[in-house]
Amino acid sequence: MNKKLRFALASAGLLLTAAIWGFGFVVVKDSLDYVGPVWMVAFRFTIATFVLTLVYAPKLKNLTKKIWIHGLLLGLYLGTAYILQTIGCNYTTAGKNAFLTTIYVFLVPFFAWPISKIKPRWFVILCALMSVCGIGLLALNPGDATTIGLGDILTLVCGIFYAIHIVFTAKYAQNDDPILLTVLQFFFAALLSWIFAPIFDGAFPQGIFHGRVVASLLYLGIFSTLVCFVLQNVGLKYLPSAWAALLLSFESVFGVWLGCLILGEELTGRMILGCVLIFMAVVLAQLLPEIIDRKLKSPKSNC
Repeated sequence: MNKKLRFALASAGLLLTAAIWGFGFVVVKDSLDYVGPVWMVAFRFTIATFVLTLVYAPKLKNLTKKIWIHGLLLGLYLGTAYILQTIGCNYTTAGKNAFLTTIYVFLVPFFAWPISKIKPRWFVILCALMSVCGIGLLALNPGDATTIGLGDILTLVCGIFYAIHIVFTAKYAQNDDPILLTVLQFFFAALLSWIFAPIFDGAFPQGIFHGRVVASLLYLGIFSTLVCFVLQNVGLKYLPSAWAALLLSFESVFGVWLGCLILGEELTGRMILGCVLIFMAVVLAQLLPEIIDRKLKSPKSNC
């Protein structure tokens, strides 16, 4: 497979990931009436671990001490991010929770700098800022955008852990099997969540046996977790982490669109502008490097 086709397929995989996560907002909103947020994280990662282990059981014989350590670290980053995000959602609005989480889009290029030894170019920072502004227009209501509370702080820290997770996934996936990395990080994220769920959410939720909740958890575990993180981990093997973060920021666009389509939520002009900004950020992130590099290589004009 040539490099351009591999790049296109990996990018398409991350866009599909963003779409599945976008629909996940609808699913989670419905299920939180029956299951506490940390219990939900525990169940979704447990389901994902179980299914992926069954599918790729023969691969497990290739586990090494190095992959175990990398999987442990990624699982702790990922589990911590999800726990902080879901707890934070109880103390802030859903819009602010979604917006503040996406600070990872801006942080990834800077967190990747010490590892890749490549300084972020100015247009990467510009595109990241455009994407964050677009997500703000999508997610924030004018009345709740200025106050900072406990939920907002927890969500900001969650965004930092997401950024760390993306950067180190991209680093480890270069040499490790991305499927094995995914299995291990699911396992350790699930283990972390099972430890903290009784502390933050109380006793085992009886609402787990509700038919709609079972269907929701299967979607979150198989599609929103297993499928998405396999696609993300494979994609990060072939894509720059900053570009991957921009593609994943489409999660908010799909979330708004599906919320309007399924839940009948209103789509305002401000939200449309936010979608346009995110789309422009992704397009510019792809086009600007080619335009700039072409100008640098072309002979100087006599004008």
